[in-house]
Amino acid sequence: MASLKQIARDIGVSTATVSNALTGKGRVSEELAEKIRAHAEGLGYRPSSAARALKTGQSGILGLVMPDLTNPLFPRIAQNLSIAAEARGLGILIADSRGDDARQDEALAQLVGRGVDGLIIVPKKGTTAPEIALPLVVINTASDPRSTVSADHLGGGRQLGAHVAGLGHAHVALLGGDAVSEVQQDRIRGMIAGLGPATRTEVVWGDAGMARLPGLVAKGVSAVMATSDLLALGAHSHLSRAGLSVPGDVSLTGFDDLPLATAMHPALTTIAQDVEAIAEQALDVLTRRIAGRPVDTPASAVPMTLVLRQSTTTAAPRRLRAGAPASSPLPSETDPTGAN
Repeated sequence: MASLKQIARDIGVSTATVSNALTGKGRVSEELAEKIRAHAEGLGYRPSSAARALKTGQSGILGLVMPDLTNPLFPRIAQNLSIAAEARGLGILIADSRGDDARQDEALAQLVGRGVDGLIIVPKKGTTAPEIALPLVVINTASDPRSTVSADHLGGGRQLGAHVAGLGHAHVALLGGDAVSEVQQDRIRGMIAGLGPATRTEVVWGDAGMARLPGLVAKGVSAVMATSDLLALGAHSHLSRAGLSVPGDVSLTGFDDLPLATAMHPALTTIAQDVEAIAEQALDVLTRRIAGRPVDTPASAVPMTLVLRQSTTTAAPRRLRAGAPASSPLPSETDPTGAN
């Protein structure tokens, strides 16, 4: 079984340096710490939690509270946080608040009661993390003043908006799931900024907004931009049931680059989060706080990446290809929902 001594001998450093690198303590350069963590992981090194607790008074366990583990995005974030923790010789206990304020507070209290060394929280939409008497990292959005690290939701929306505007769309529907979500609000603000002042936008929310989409297309909307891939999938279903094709009649975009984005037909243009980078930054900050080391870096927003697929790039909708104004209704179509 691999040991601290073997890792130290292989790297050519002291066992104290290896221990500090794996626990986030002491003064070890990030480059060397990463080299040590990678080598330890390659050897399959697992520290003794009992020995660590006796020596340091710490459990080597972190707590993680997620807002909804039925959403495919959040298990992916949890998995990357777990991988980043394991590389540092740490374990993670995961709790699911299930989108409930009271359960979020209860989950945090339970993890504190289990003796975790620090906490990571992805807050339920519309909330932020409460004050906790433990080192804490918040993964939210730049609009949350307590956020430690997040994806650049505003910048991602701006990229997506610029892409859609560049295709010639002048009337666009923006579909959000819940207006209380700061993440979704930031994404929509970014989309509007990227589309520019010449583009007419209609913002709709939830199931009621999704039901309005066919009627909006009949009234001139030529692109639908959703704040998540899951919402884009629902929008695609509503449009298809109304006899509208993507991208023949309307372009469609999502957000998050979930596996379902490539399972859809046509495959979905979307924005990808660098979940691995977010997890690494979150663990770097948390381990420094646990070790009592200063964290001088401000809250950061990790850039997102535009992923172009057939839902926008196969061809512009027929009206735009024919040169008709984007605000012109489709021939012989009426609003099937009666929405205004």
